[in-house]
Amino acid sequence: MNDTIAAISTPLSVGAISIIRVSGNDAINIVSKLFKGTNLNSVETHTIHYGFIVDKNELIDEVLVSVMKAPKTFTTEDVVEINMHGGIATTNKVLELLLSAGCRLAEEGEFTKRAFLNGRINLDEAESVMDLINSKTDLSRKISMNGLTGKTSSMIKELRDKIIELLSNIEVNIDYPEYEDIEVITLDKIRSFLPSIKESFLKILKESKSGRLLKEGINTVIIGSPNVGKSSLLNALLEEEKAIVTNIPGTTRDIVEGSVIIDGILLNINDTAGIRETSDIVEKIGVDKSLELIDKADLILMVVNNNQELSHDELELLEKIKNKPHIIVINKIDLESKIVIKDENIVRISASNLTNIDELKKKIKELFNLEGIETKDLNYLTNARSISLIKRALDIVYKIEANLDNSLIDMIEIDLKEIWNLLGEITGEVYSETLIDEIFKRFCLGK
Repeated sequence: MNDTIAAISTPLSVGAISIIRVSGNDAINIVSKLFKGTNLNSVETHTIHYGFIVDKNELIDEVLVSVMKAPKTFTTEDVVEINMHGGIATTNKVLELLLSAGCRLAEEGEFTKRAFLNGRINLDEAESVMDLINSKTDLSRKISMNGLTGKTSSMIKELRDKIIELLSNIEVNIDYPEYEDIEVITLDKIRSFLPSIKESFLKILKESKSGRLLKEGINTVIIGSPNVGKSSLLNALLEEEKAIVTNIPGTTRDIVEGSVIIDGILLNINDTAGIRETSDIVEKIGVDKSLELIDKADLILMVVNNNQELSHDELELLEKIKNKPHIIVINKIDLESKIVIKDENIVRISASNLTNIDELKKKIKELFNLEGIETKDLNYLTNARSISLIKRALDIVYKIEANLDNSLIDMIEIDLKEIWNLLGEITGEVYSETLIDEIFKRFCLGK
């Protein structure tokens, strides 16, 4: 943390602008060695200066240099950003000069890691930075911003405050039993306290599912027998010719992927190989992959032919998906109907003619209650690490409730401390070095 780091913060490609970020106690001094223009050591903080990056007497690039002095910076350290003309050779050359002048190449996510370790942001806010970078829809951006601005962390902090207040009273009861003016914490008081914490955890977990759908999208798999129009449906939803469409059964041998946004919600769609018994080795691999995706999907679109009776394979598929979120898509409604099927979620379409595709999208919105998801207060926990910590905390609450009548107060205190620590891991108030290293390795270089 005492050294000065540097990294390219924009995609390394041909473009209008490239930015290199430098952070550390010696950031301003190091950049000054390479900068021909105003003396950066004497400028005011949060100012921009025109000049050139030079290598001895050679001009490398015409630049604008932003100088931001500690502590009012992202990392709370001195930060300098060099804005130069976009280009791979020039950007790499300036980075090379910075490293030769005394900088160390930053690790993935190290700028954000320093912001966390220096108390500028907490761990939940740090993870929201990466979520914001990866946002693909406006709603996922809003969720990330709520995490980044600390609104989600405030929700966790309130729960920790409730628990620590109870823990404080328990410890006073244990350590100073002779005090008569303190509140006596009994098993009944703990029993009345637990439901509110449990309800909060259950609410967070319930909303986290909606939050994940808003953030990551609905993982959707299109299944069905060969030649029922699965690829045509994919193309119709994506409004592009993504998949090859022929009248030859078994054309799709592997998974074809695409994404579409429906009312701000991302649909990650997989068109699978037609599911049937086959002796073709390559086709069988595709069928096996299709069956695996069914178990992982948030939504299953099963396509059947309007002009054919259900086959044995299709009846087996219907049985397999009946307890999963699904929609039966009856395709080729321009042909004579020969199919009889009973299901609450049926949409009749013609994928090739784009008939009723909007009806299918409407059905998807209804199935996932997309219009009913609260979008005004997007304080959702959406990353797997945080959600798993809430689940562990909830399990401890259940354990306390189950054993309450046979437990001692000091044993309950240990369990409550564990819950308090688990919540602290979400915000980073409790953490290990290994955990922090693993989290920030997922960040991009220069962030």
